[in-house]
Amino acid sequence: MATCAEILRSEFPEIDGQVFDYVTGVLHSGSADFESVDDLVEAVGELLQEVSGDSKDDASIRAVCQRMYNTLRLAEPQSQGNSQVLLDAPIQLSKITENYDCGTNLPGLLKREQSSTVNAKKLEKAEARLKAKQEKRSEKDTLKTSNPLVLEEASASQAGSRKESRLESSGKNKSYDVRIENFDVSFGDRVLLAGADVNLAWGRRYGLVGRNGLGKTTLLKMLATRSLRVPAHISLLHVEQEVAGDDTPALQSVLESDTVREDLLQRERELSAQIAAGRAEGSESAQLAEIYAKLEEIEADKAPARASVILAGLGFTPKMQQQPTREFSGGWRMRLALARALFARPDLLLLDEPTNMLDVRAILWLENYLQTWPSTILVVSHDRNFLNAIATDIIHLHSQRLDGYRGDFETFIKTKQERLLNQQREYEAQQQYRQHIQVFIDRFRYNANRASQVQSKLKMLEKLPELKPVDKELEVVMKFPDGFEKFSPPILQLDEVGENGAGKSTMLKLLMGDLTPVRGIRHAHRNLKIGYFSQHHVEQLDLNVSAVELLSRKFPGRPEEEYRHQLGRYGISGELAVRPVASLSGGQKSRVAFAQMTMPCPNFYILDEPTNHLDMETIEALGCALNNFRGGVILVSHDERFIRLVCQELWVCEGGGVTRVEGGFDQYRALLQEQFRREGFL
Repeated sequence: MATCAEILRSEFPEIDGQVFDYVTGVLHSGSADFESVDDLVEAVGELLQEVSGDSKDDASIRAVCQRMYNTLRLAEPQSQGNSQVLLDAPIQLSKITENYDCGTNLPGLLKREQSSTVNAKKLEKAEARLKAKQEKRSEKDTLKTSNPLVLEEASASQAGSRKESRLESSGKNKSYDVRIENFDVSFGDRVLLAGADVNLAWGRRYGLVGRNGLGKTTLLKMLATRSLRVPAHISLLHVEQEVAGDDTPALQSVLESDTVREDLLQRERELSAQIAAGRAEGSESAQLAEIYAKLEEIEADKAPARASVILAGLGFTPKMQQQPTREFSGGWRMRLALARALFARPDLLLLDEPTNMLDVRAILWLENYLQTWPSTILVVSHDRNFLNAIATDIIHLHSQRLDGYRGDFETFIKTKQERLLNQQREYEAQQQYRQHIQVFIDRFRYNANRASQVQSKLKMLEKLPELKPVDKELEVVMKFPDGFEKFSPPILQLDEVGENGAGKSTMLKLLMGDLTPVRGIRHAHRNLKIGYFSQHHVEQLDLNVSAVELLSRKFPGRPEEEYRHQLGRYGISGELAVRPVASLSGGQKSRVAFAQMTMPCPNFYILDEPTNHLDMETIEALGCALNNFRGGVILVSHDERFIRLVCQELWVCEGGGVTRVEGGFDQYRALLQEQFRREGFL
């Protein structure tokens, strides 16, 4: 293959020597920047067009650039042995021409005395473009070096009507319904929603469901940041981050979330101080009376009691309500964030997996509380019982669109199955009809007497709507490797363990041997191999590497196919397995944690809230996997359906002790409901 220099000489025999040196210098020093032929055309195409005059059109110039681009790619491995003499860097032609009276009279023009036909300014322009591209690449390389994890960002776009825009700008839109039509949501290069519609009617409670990684959390964020247009007069709150810790008592933190009340109280204090100090000018008394009227209207005096009831329902004792927020753990601060949102009563409340942070008692209280919620709720949840208790509507995210269903989750399941069945029937019926028409067309296509009928049938086919077969979601299957062998009891035993804390975390640490009991004995079988899934499993993962690399570091020396096979057992396959773990959804991170936990084939599992962030299909698959596992399982969970699916015994940890509930979950739920009635929550 000819070299780039030879291609230039043959295609442009009249090329100036200086221009020739410039172009070959660009090709040599900037070859790494040419990711495609378009980049090469952008760098030197305009110059070559000027050199050719009218002898070559744009397509011809591009063809020449394509030949040189191919040569550069093929020559990359042996570039050091290239025989052509090239410059180390592009010549700054603008500086050379400064030494000449005429910017077009250049030296070294192939031993000919003539004026250059190339505009020096175009050379400068080409040089500037190349320099900018090199600087951009350098910045990107520096960013990769200093921060190897560069996460994608979500974005949203939507079509809007002029009527809606005029109504919004005029301030005449008084509706509290949220209607967003024909919008797209992307996460990096991945399209999550395309041409989607969402309609949230005032006062209804919507459950948003769908498989892990499809964009449910991203959609909530697009609404919360108003990247998707929510009318400006509609207040909204997104419970996403925990409350920052400081010296503010928990109860006061909740009260401060009602900014209207806080502003009125602050103004009331200022006016009262002015009047008491004798600095009032006459109008203060009238303003104060107006503020008192507004405070009475919003029942400001009842606010502390209402805030206290919300906190108590979420598990805060009277003593805890007076504690500074900095003294609470992250989980309790998330509960505090939920309490603030419930107290503030926004027009649109956005909740993302609210039951993840709550125990069974708090979940039951929240179900009862939200059933009388006065405004609109959009909640992402994989807790079927919770959705059955609070949802008036279900929004199903799948296939880059949103489908709405009236009713709770169980109603959604039945209606969806009926829809899919009807859709499949319509598709099959249309396929048979199409085939019937096609048979007629094929039979009489060349029959002159039937030509008009054939044409009529062809038009009928064209007018038929394009129905699609049912888009069936892949079944989720999980399987725990069976490392079980029969042990003679006891396998794992705690005897007369003294109080060393008040909760489940302490019990789990005692079982695993991470804590030594203050009294009593822990006995474990010598062949016991425990697999532990932490409630905070993400903290155990290196987010900067891919799932495959994560397993290879944890369990080195195995072929990559084995790591991929292990991840595939839990639904992390293909491109997901090589993406940074940080870019995965919460449920996908959980699946990676399961793959890591089960790799050594434990014979006993201790699972702390394993269903957090998992979609419903994966929760069902996890339950089946645990039921098929022949080893031992201790499960900490607040997911009622999952407990019923997996557990044979129910133990409640509270008050520094562990008690077996003989009647199972039904008995425990009844005890909690009775407790709510006694405490006045029901």
